[in-house]
Amino acid sequence: MTANDILTQLKALGDEKVFAQNKKRGASENQFGVKMGDIRTLAKKIKINHELGLELWDTENADARFLSILILDPKKLSNEQIAKMVSSEKFVHIADWFYSYIIKDYSDRETLRQAWMHSTDVMHGRAAWSLTSGCVARNPDVLDLPSLLDRIENEMPTAAPEVQWTMNSTLAQIGIKFPEYRTRALAIGEKLGIYRDYPTSKGCTSPFAPIWINEMVRRQE
Repeated sequence: MTANDILTQLKALGDEKVFAQNKKRGASENQFGVKMGDIRTLAKKIKINHELGLELWDTENADARFLSILILDPKKLSNEQIAKMVSSEKFVHIADWFYSYIIKDYSDRETLRQAWMHSTDVMHGRAAWSLTSGCVARNPDVLDLPSLLDRIENEMPTAAPEVQWTMNSTLAQIGIKFPEYRTRALAIGEKLGIYRDYPTSKGCTSPFAPIWINEMVRRQE
């Protein structure tokens, strides 16, 4: 199958409600609105096909990019390719898929994280703080937690919304995982007030850091 063949299939699977939902969440018009289940089913049929994945990514079509992420081979991507791909995608749903399936377990992710922590590119910043949040949970020895808290306190109020989200995740993870920094993490969250009034569905935990931290700590007790 060629990229054009895949686009034809994706177009046939398009759903108006999904299209509208994606548009509301920040996707461009370059999409068909394919359900995630249909994208996963198609990916299972194709299996890993790195070259086709790259071709699909280059179409800039949202559904093609979701599919691309599932059929790419991360081991065949260079740091430069990953950096270019991250900066080229502004729809955070795709960006977060790319983080989860490509970047999260990439062999040289720490090099990328360190470079992107000082980047002015918004999507690099979002990915950098996602990686940092992951490090807090799984590999905190590479981090200077007090310095991270300083950066969050000073930079998060004026950060782009895309970056605020993952900075906030880092703040919450520090407060949850490290009792010695919990008081300060809670104080920063209260001081900044970011996501204090965020609408939260019944049964879900608020992203407001103090609520998030306290709830997760309570569950661990």
